[in-house]
Amino acid sequence: MNLTISLTPAEEAKLLAKAREAGTTPEEIVRQAIKPVLASIPEQVPPVKAPKQSLLGIWAQFGPGPSEEEIDQSRAEMTRHLADQAQDVEELEKPA
Repeated sequence: MNLTISLTPAEEAKLLAKAREAGTTPEEIVRQAIKPVLASIPEQVPPVKAPKQSLLGIWAQFGPGPSEEEIDQSRAEMTRHLADQAQDVEELEKPA
């Protein structure tokens, strides 16, 4: 992770001086400064839970899915009315 920290010119000068004194980079000085904070936070890795039932088991109550023919038929039924509505709109938009 990269962080951007706004520092005043005085703070920046102090950080650069500290880094020069330690023979390292300002980034390393800040990294060392936050280590105690990070160490005080307990590791909170949630345990991985095994699923109680697979998705196939959950969906089994709904039976087999629709066939390709049933899907095509449903699409045709849904879109059939769109063509009729488009013609109605075109007729309404024609100048009288």
